[in-house]
Amino acid sequence: MSVIGVDLGGTKIAAALFPAHGEPTHREAVALEGRTGDGVGALLVERVRALLDAAERDGEPADGVGIAVPGIYRASTETVWAPNIPGWDDYRLVDEVRAAVPEGVVVRVDSDRACAILGETWRGGAGGARNAIFLVVGTGIGAGILAEGRILRGTGDAAGAIGWLALDRPYRAGYEAVGCFEYHASGPGIAAAARRLIKEDASYDGALRRADIDALTAGDVFGAYDDRDSIAVQVLDDAVAYWGMAVANLVSLFNPETIIFGGGVFGPAVQFLERIREEAARWAQPISIQQVALQASQLGEDAVLYGAGRLALLPQSQAPELE
Repeated sequence: MSVIGVDLGGTKIAAALFPAHGEPTHREAVALEGRTGDGVGALLVERVRALLDAAERDGEPADGVGIAVPGIYRASTETVWAPNIPGWDDYRLVDEVRAAVPEGVVVRVDSDRACAILGETWRGGAGGARNAIFLVVGTGIGAGILAEGRILRGTGDAAGAIGWLALDRPYRAGYEAVGCFEYHASGPGIAAAARRLIKEDASYDGALRRADIDALTAGDVFGAYDDRDSIAVQVLDDAVAYWGMAVANLVSLFNPETIIFGGGVFGPAVQFLERIREEAARWAQPISIQQVALQASQLGEDAVLYGAGRLALLPQSQAPELE
């Protein structure tokens, strides 16, 4: 038998068939192309059906579908809140997929951050771990948290929304929309910090000044950092400090075996892992920080997709526990 993994993002659907043994097959990525509401649901169902047919042709019928969503899966009501997909405030995705698959095929849904840590513990760098965290730093910041072999979900299924970690004071108005940590150290946060410094420093004449400031990206800042641009260095030094403080808080709270860094920023920020560890060691519980490994994701952008496949194999969907 096989299972289907689906990674629903804000702009595309990635999906694959996971056979009982070996690497995923029939992989595909389909752009949402501006779809909203039921249109996104219909496209996802279409891709699931196509993979069910592919599994039949391969002689390994699929008996499960795991779906990662970019937001919150409310296990008690089996609905999805996905802020980047218009119309998905309380979307009944599970019902829609169940109605489209054969009887007996299990359908499970969870957040993309939860699936990221499931993927890494299944086929990535956290194999065998029972206490591990996947720290996602990209457009936003979140964490998939595995504690004693179970995914932490929280009262409202929003556990791991660590973009709201309070790491600075005084409070700024910009924290209201995304949280303190995300405001300072996400991809957009890095770009915004560079823009603020450029506008404040009239004497600065580095490479970032000559760029289109309003269109500046975190990638531009990393590129300028490689040339030791003064503002890029300041911005990324600050980001390292925030990442280090966040790691310290996670280590002190959860005492994990490993923290895995993924998302678009890690990537280029992998070069800072040792510095992040040094910063974290200043703040963290001293025994716990010695027990944790910091590492880059081995699965990269596939971590969530692999985790969706693993989700379909778990014995429960509401509080998955690793065997």
